[in-house]
Amino acid sequence: MRTTGLAIVCIAVLCVTLTLGLWPFHAPRNHVAWRGNHAGLRFARYSTVLSSGAFQSTSTDGAGDSLEIWLQPGFIWDRNTFLTFYRPANPIPFSLRQSQTQLLLQTAGQDEHDRAKTAKLYVAEVFRQPRPVFLTITSSERGTVIYLDGVPVKTASQFRLSPKAFTGRLVVGDSPRQSDSWFGELLGLAIYHRELTKPQVLHNYVTWKQTGRPELTGDERNVALYLFDEHQGTVIRDKAGSGVDLYIPERYTVMDQVFLNPLWIEFSMTRDYWDAAVKNIVGFIPFGFCFYAYMATARNIERTKLVTVALGTAVSLTIEVLQSYLPTRDSGTTDLITNTLGTWIGVVSYGWLAPTLSRTFPWLPLPAPPHP
Repeated sequence: MRTTGLAIVCIAVLCVTLTLGLWPFHAPRNHVAWRGNHAGLRFARYSTVLSSGAFQSTSTDGAGDSLEIWLQPGFIWDRNTFLTFYRPANPIPFSLRQSQTQLLLQTAGQDEHDRAKTAKLYVAEVFRQPRPVFLTITSSERGTVIYLDGVPVKTASQFRLSPKAFTGRLVVGDSPRQSDSWFGELLGLAIYHRELTKPQVLHNYVTWKQTGRPELTGDERNVALYLFDEHQGTVIRDKAGSGVDLYIPERYTVMDQVFLNPLWIEFSMTRDYWDAAVKNIVGFIPFGFCFYAYMATARNIERTKLVTVALGTAVSLTIEVLQSYLPTRDSGTTDLITNTLGTWIGVVSYGWLAPTLSRTFPWLPLPAPPHP
């Protein structure tokens, strides 16, 4: 009876572990919606908009690049990506991210040994107020300037964008390779292959606010213009004639979703990273505890501890492989390591906890701690 009870408990623990690791087991519907009678899109959990093609290389005459985006975050404490230019050959794409009340620009940079690294630029207090914000980013050989509602708020002479920063597939409301959905509303987007001047930035902001679109004079080299005024359907037309439209997938999808992201890429000294690591360790402790008790008492397996830990690793690997096909989940080696550690802690803790649990709850099917 005890071994049968342990087997049932092990099956239950395995089912819960797989459910927590693979839920919701499919790609959910894309949570992008039109704003009704007003131009724009709403982004909620698991939402993304993708470009139909890739933007080509920018000009090489040193004219620079500019981007205008009109948006309103849903939450001021969000930490998600709302725009990325993605090229598979570029491991560090240009992206715009909300980092609570700050705007975060990320692009490819170089360290002192000329190795690729992520260059970051923070702009404080951009999303503090619950209202739409109009951001303009201009870049040239002189550096990068960030404008908020037509007014410059950050100048970074050392933060220079590559001439290919605004090339590749455009991902809006999310990031490629791993899910990072953003909550909020997007009202307009424009891309230029030249550095807009300060008067042009202010003029465009005023015309966007008054008429819902910039008043272009012909010398801005406008590459793409998305007004989000279709109000229905799954296609957002480019008004500038680049031929690169945006489309709303029916199902939530992550472009080029990563498979078993390496530890050295995933690792981050952030609270979110360590919170996830602790959850993965704790989540596999019951697995190690229950399976060790069952195999040591019912199966009489040699090296029970090692076999149990190996089984935990195998289950974790299965979850991580399957997660690479689920756009709402992230597949990485950090989880593989932390899940294995959690299994080992569960195995070790059996010898400490089983006697106490058996005395406190005599109805539990827990035999005396077995020998390894």
